[in-house]
Amino acid sequence: MCGIAGISGKWKPGALEEARLAVAHRGPDGSGIYENRTAEIGLIHTRLAILDLSPLGHQPMVSDDGRHVLVFNGEIYNFRELRANLIECGAAFRGDSDTEVLLQAYRMWGQDVPDFLRRLNGIFAFALWDANADIILIARDAIGVKPLYYSQGEYGCCFASETKALRPWLASESTVDTTAIAQYVTYLWAPGDRTPDISVKKLEPGHFALIKKGQISEPRRWYVVPTCHVSGISCQGVASDEQVATLLRQAVHRQMVADVPVGAFLSGGLDSSSIVAFAREFTPGLRCFTNRTEGEADEGFVDDLPYAQRVARHLGVHLDVVDVSASDLVNDVCWMVRQLDEPLADPAALNVYHISRAARQAGITVLLSGAGGDDLFTGYRRHQAEQVLLGLRWLPQWVWVGLVGVLRHMDQRRAIWRRASKLAASAAQSADDRLLEYFRWIRPEMLESLYSTAVRGHVSQSNVEAPMRNWLKQLPDDLSPLDRLLTLEQRFFLSDHNLTYTDKMSMAAGVEVRVPFLDLDLVEYAATLTADQKMRKGIPKGILKKAMEPWLPHDVIYRPKVGFGAPVRRWVTNELRELIQDTLSEDSIRRRGLFDPTAVTQLIKDNRVGRVDASYVVLSLLFIELWSQSARHAPLR
Repeated sequence: MCGIAGISGKWKPGALEEARLAVAHRGPDGSGIYENRTAEIGLIHTRLAILDLSPLGHQPMVSDDGRHVLVFNGEIYNFRELRANLIECGAAFRGDSDTEVLLQAYRMWGQDVPDFLRRLNGIFAFALWDANADIILIARDAIGVKPLYYSQGEYGCCFASETKALRPWLASESTVDTTAIAQYVTYLWAPGDRTPDISVKKLEPGHFALIKKGQISEPRRWYVVPTCHVSGISCQGVASDEQVATLLRQAVHRQMVADVPVGAFLSGGLDSSSIVAFAREFTPGLRCFTNRTEGEADEGFVDDLPYAQRVARHLGVHLDVVDVSASDLVNDVCWMVRQLDEPLADPAALNVYHISRAARQAGITVLLSGAGGDDLFTGYRRHQAEQVLLGLRWLPQWVWVGLVGVLRHMDQRRAIWRRASKLAASAAQSADDRLLEYFRWIRPEMLESLYSTAVRGHVSQSNVEAPMRNWLKQLPDDLSPLDRLLTLEQRFFLSDHNLTYTDKMSMAAGVEVRVPFLDLDLVEYAATLTADQKMRKGIPKGILKKAMEPWLPHDVIYRPKVGFGAPVRRWVTNELRELIQDTLSEDSIRRRGLFDPTAVTQLIKDNRVGRVDASYVVLSLLFIELWSQSARHAPLR
């Protein structure tokens, strides 16, 4: 796992070194720069050594004939099979790294880029300079575990693992993308290719692009998140608990391959516990980490720690408990926004960082995560809500609309009224509108009232939701609502939110996070299962729970769902209150020009007394202002 950056075009003296330093935290074990002024190509790499720790794994990696240069962030899990195949085809290797396998695989099969990429089972973002074709190929893995950003400008085209490494080529003051800002407030993350800086785009998951003489081609898709229909497999209604367990074990063992110590997250939930159950077969002395967050009880969180300890005892693994204190929250939040490069308003990212830092201090360089289990097999409250609403289809829509009006007058500080309001708001929508409603943290009309006059005329709700709505339009009409919802999770919620903050916060501590649930063999098998097989008789993850019964205690498997989160509502009204008042003062809001200062102040007051449930929205507004300051965003005029 590493940091990469590069440019096809022109650069000022010192720009490549500046970009290297910007991603130095991603690669504490070495770095390198490739410069070809004649071809106007510059490539940067910082290394976190995982496989082949020798100098033979150094990057940028240049082929023997000098015609191909690779910078690569990630892991190719099937590199040994590919290596054997390449040797049979006549390839020769100097070292034992997956980086060299990737380079040789392109040289052997790169004439057909989509076919070449589909041979790879792994997590990756890479850039490969092909001097023969005079192109740079940039590509991102199928699900979007590893991030990659790019920017096209007068200087040429630049790209990097994190947007902070693009700054040597960007304008001194960035221009904000108001549609992206509206997405961050609506969803807490930005679905699709937008970032808050209008000049910077995300290369989307399962996509690649070609850069030639400083100009980037339109990104092309090489992988589509599967459903029964688009994967070419019909839903036969046949499911195997044993097959789920077999594929998960295979994925875990495949991802344990490393030349450095491997550990795991262990929250005590089903997903992380399942990963640890199979990982300890490969590494009996597996070291695991969990967090204890101050203030969780104030928001009705079920205490994770006893379950994590129970699983650790049951499986015979070591468990480190990492305390996340509210006392350092203010400094953590400000730093976190700078590290993320985006206003992703989810303090769960801090849990990832604190655990990753503790793991690194304990000598663990790789951590296995249970991310993706909820998105493949169901697990979020919105999945259960969708199944509940299917049983209430006989209720006319006007009943739900009336309930929305009643429930919104209840005290939104209480979880029962918050959740009932959310359920009614979703039920009041029809078809795909209902699915989009599940992801929304603020009603469109309330968001519009927050905009400044300058923004109100430039942002439309249709543009805010366009990436997810357009995705739904491509799906077969006979796909069940729950399966349609799961494809949104897999395509957007994972890559644009969970995986983004997991990558950046773990890499801030110099740790690689791997996600066995997102192994493509398992992802594609899950696509063949029907909604009823994933959620059996209203029980989320029905097939996964049954599959894990031989390995985990019954009370762990069938415990209530708990998110890997933080007590945001308490923090917003207590620990973060002063920071919010200072940062979102009317003067600050007015100077920034994005929002109406009076409306923001009123929203903060209404949230504090429970008139609305807007803690996450307030947090998003805070993060947007903090991002604007750190990213040198010019005030909107």
